[in-house]
Amino acid sequence: MSEIKCRVEECHYNQSDLCLASTIEVKSRVKDHMVSNTDDTACETFLPKGKTK
Repeated sequence: MSEIKCRVEECHYNQSDLCLASTIEVKSRVKDHMVSNTDDTACETFLPKGKTK
């Protein structure tokens, strides 16, 4: 499994700056526009700490 870095301390899957989710989903925040930087993307896998699916 690849190591996926995560700096979102509030995420349930973040452990020591690594994402422990079994899969991740990243999508574009911008509709009908070509993504050109990281600000145009969003992690759909995010789950607040203390919550379960």
